[in-house]
Amino acid sequence: MMTVLAFVGVIVLLVVFHEYGHYWVARRCGVKVLRFSLGFGKVIYSKRFARGDTEWVVSAIPLGGYVKMLDEREGEVVPEELGYAFNRKPVWQRMAIVVAGPLANFLLAIVLYWALFMHGVPGIKPILGEVSVGSPAAVAQLQDGETILAIDGEAIPSWQELRWRLLTMGLQQQQIKVEGRAADGSVMTHQLDLSSLEAKDLDGEFLDKLGLHVYQPALLPVIGHLSAGGVAQRADLREGDVLLRANGVTLQRWNELVDIVRSHPGQAVNLDIKRGDMSLSVSLTPQPTEESGKTVGKIGAAPKVNEAEWQGLLTEVRYGPLEALTQSLRKTSETSTISLKMLGKMVTGEVSMKNLSGPLTIADYAGQSAHMGIAAYLGFLALISISLGVLNLLPVPLLDGGHLLYYVAELIKGSPVSEQAWEIGQKLGIALLGTLMVFALYNDVNRLIPG
Repeated sequence: MMTVLAFVGVIVLLVVFHEYGHYWVARRCGVKVLRFSLGFGKVIYSKRFARGDTEWVVSAIPLGGYVKMLDEREGEVVPEELGYAFNRKPVWQRMAIVVAGPLANFLLAIVLYWALFMHGVPGIKPILGEVSVGSPAAVAQLQDGETILAIDGEAIPSWQELRWRLLTMGLQQQQIKVEGRAADGSVMTHQLDLSSLEAKDLDGEFLDKLGLHVYQPALLPVIGHLSAGGVAQRADLREGDVLLRANGVTLQRWNELVDIVRSHPGQAVNLDIKRGDMSLSVSLTPQPTEESGKTVGKIGAAPKVNEAEWQGLLTEVRYGPLEALTQSLRKTSETSTISLKMLGKMVTGEVSMKNLSGPLTIADYAGQSAHMGIAAYLGFLALISISLGVLNLLPVPLLDGGHLLYYVAELIKGSPVSEQAWEIGQKLGIALLGTLMVFALYNDVNRLIPG
């Protein structure tokens, strides 16, 4: 129920903002708006306000919406209302009306990020864990336990921001300046080379290829939590069990168990356990799970952690109103740029089309973010709002960007695009968007139902 409500909230807010952008500018340009619809298909609720020309409706298919304007191409217009018809307006006004929807989505994202940055965004301190031998990070002489202070002069307040900055710079495959504070307090400067990153690396955990890992307190191989109905619980493992060996390999840290479990999907793993004064042997088979394009094993068990030590790694990123606005503008701009670049790399084949998501994945992530709290949910909402704005600006017929393309052509040739060109474009747009939707749903099913 939480997932359903969170998903409905995302769709309603984003669609209303997007379509209201079209509506608001259309009215300012003197265009008569006949209908404002939340959803497509059959009308299930309709309301018309006194002295209002617009019918406000809720339709049966809640995966979008539309604003229907008075237009001679869609029906007969009486002579006295021709001045209010969309197609009779100057081309620059029609362009403004079309672009207003995506701009409303970008504005919503800016407002949400602004509120989040003023409220405070929880995160993890940017402290490095083990630096992989021979990796670009090791070549740059970054050290275990080093706290990252800045990248190319930009302050890095959290691990999330560190990952974000490296993602944006990784697309450019450049060398960057990293400033950090070593465990002994000395300030160090490094030159980190990102040229080894390829577009396909950005699909998953690209920090691994750079040799960067977030610092984590040592986790002993002691079970602290079991997932209900998981493999470990069904094998009669219990909280507090000390795991001594896995397939004969002595365990010193929890991650050693994780490595063995992940590398044995669907294969038996034999565990030697100490439970109080008893020694036990248990055999279990990790559940095969799809993750970042490969199959790994999972048993539904988490380690016992020292809460005080982990709490010391948490931080909160917060800014004053003006700085929060600057950060929100930067975040929205960078997210839009990355979205466009990743879409371009999907088209050229540099990035897998498996990254394309549909409504099922959006619903799943909406539910997950809602469970994490209001800050995570609003951050997810801002991200999807930007994605919707970018998507609608693509030069594809049926989308706002496609209409914008027609009007640019009209400016160049001095007359509207022919009806035949419009019809051909609409058919191509329907075919392309339909194909993308099927592909996205296919990816959704693969993600949510492994195997």
